[in-house]
Amino acid sequence: MSNLSKTSKTVIFHEAGAPEVLKVEQVEVAFPAAQEVRIQVKSIGVNRADAMYRQGMYIENPIFPAQIGYEAAGIVEAVGSEVANIAVGDLVNVVPGFSLHNYASYGEYINMPAYAIHKYPSNLSFDEAASVWTSYLTMFGMVVHSGQLKAGQFVVINAASSSAGLAAIQMTNYVGGIAIALTTSQKKKEALLKAGAAHVIVASEQDIAAEVLKITENVGAHIILDPVVGAKFSNLLSAVAENGKVFVYGALSHEPASFPAFDVLMKTPTIRGYSAIEVMGNMEVLVQAITFIDKGLAEGKLKPVIDKVFNIDDIVASHNYLESNQQFGKIVVNV
Repeated sequence: MSNLSKTSKTVIFHEAGAPEVLKVEQVEVAFPAAQEVRIQVKSIGVNRADAMYRQGMYIENPIFPAQIGYEAAGIVEAVGSEVANIAVGDLVNVVPGFSLHNYASYGEYINMPAYAIHKYPSNLSFDEAASVWTSYLTMFGMVVHSGQLKAGQFVVINAASSSAGLAAIQMTNYVGGIAIALTTSQKKKEALLKAGAAHVIVASEQDIAAEVLKITENVGAHIILDPVVGAKFSNLLSAVAENGKVFVYGALSHEPASFPAFDVLMKTPTIRGYSAIEVMGNMEVLVQAITFIDKGLAEGKLKPVIDKVFNIDDIVASHNYLESNQQFGKIVVNV
């Protein structure tokens, strides 16, 4: 093991904007600092958060020239002098708990803080391992940690064919809940049933609240997971169970949302915004989440769904595809 830097194909952007701002450049990656690990990346997970960061519309703003990306899987290629429990040759993935100002995953070689490096269950491929943490930690936070889902309860999952939505279906099933998936496309209905949804509502053709009340025999949804909001929010909220929990974890729709005041007064649900920082920023909860998710992955009960794989040279195409909203599952980039 030499104490040398590595030349790495790395995705850089010099201004915020459309996918076309992403460039693949040659970058020197230093030998890892004392508490760092260098990985030879095999697969990169592409997330909605990456696109928002690229557009300059995320919780932190890019400082140019900026790097990008929260998720990757690969082989440990060098370790810092103070790193224990991780060795050269280990197969690892990255748990996204860092600032993109300091670390990023879109590259052939990347340095990461040792605390963000995780040895994943051996039944996963590199592509699957790169697709775990953002989706599953977010869903653990809402379904298990904050939502406290009990067996037999109903969960309504909006935008269910995203990687997060599919993770929510699996997490709901794993806990013994009943997943009701929402989609806007008839052709995704069959795929969602195959992916484990107990019921699928095509929101563009059906009245969400009426269908949910029919499925639940008028009980309603104990948990609603909504990354969309927008025009259908009022209808969706009308489907909540008494004292149910509604999590808003995105705002994919840019339309204003109306609020069903009467239903909210009658059913007294909790409606709240949710960010995965609640899990990632709390060591105790994060350790619980990782243990829970690893167990599910090892048992094959949780398994990332890969939609499409791009090469790092086609990084622009991968982000254009993400923004087309056609995907069913995770978009992955190979290096």
